[in-house]
Amino acid sequence: MAESEVKLDEFFTRVLSVIGRTTEVEVAELLKKTRKTVAVAESLTGGMISARLTSQAGSSDFFVGGIVCYHNRIKVMELGVPASLIAKESPVSRQVAVVMAEGIRKRYRVDIGLAATGIAGPASVNPPKPIGLTYIGIAWDTGSMAKELMLSGTRNDIREKATAAALGMLWLHLGGEEVLAKL
Repeated sequence: MAESEVKLDEFFTRVLSVIGRTTEVEVAELLKKTRKTVAVAESLTGGMISARLTSQAGSSDFFVGGIVCYHNRIKVMELGVPASLIAKESPVSRQVAVVMAEGIRKRYRVDIGLAATGIAGPASVNPPKPIGLTYIGIAWDTGSMAKELMLSGTRNDIREKATAAALGMLWLHLGGEEVLAKL
């Protein structure tokens, strides 16, 4: 496991409650402070991450755009996810989340690509995977990774939790753990 993945696992273990409290305000402040730009590829969340980021005044300084890539065809055509990868792993996989994040980063020429894919229910994907299985991907100039989450609740609960997790992951990537250390 890469050092950044270990760091992320420790982060999620220590501060699951903080992720729920990590707000778009905090993320926007860090994006402005670090002068980073972000674009989002959303399947499971259907635009919720983009909506939260653009709810902030001045978000055009850091938010470049996003794609709601709910259908596999859009993942392939717009983000460059290989159809063979989707066929092999399903659209809900760590590998697809990473390629989505890398694809949006490259397409929109931003510092950070963020992606969310998962199963909110009530039905699963083929091959069957559990409802609540979620992957949040992030890509930057020197790397990329994805975090697997198993979320629970209603369809909307899962989508809201995935949105909060994506914001939390972006917050961590931007140095939010320094803020956390002061708590």
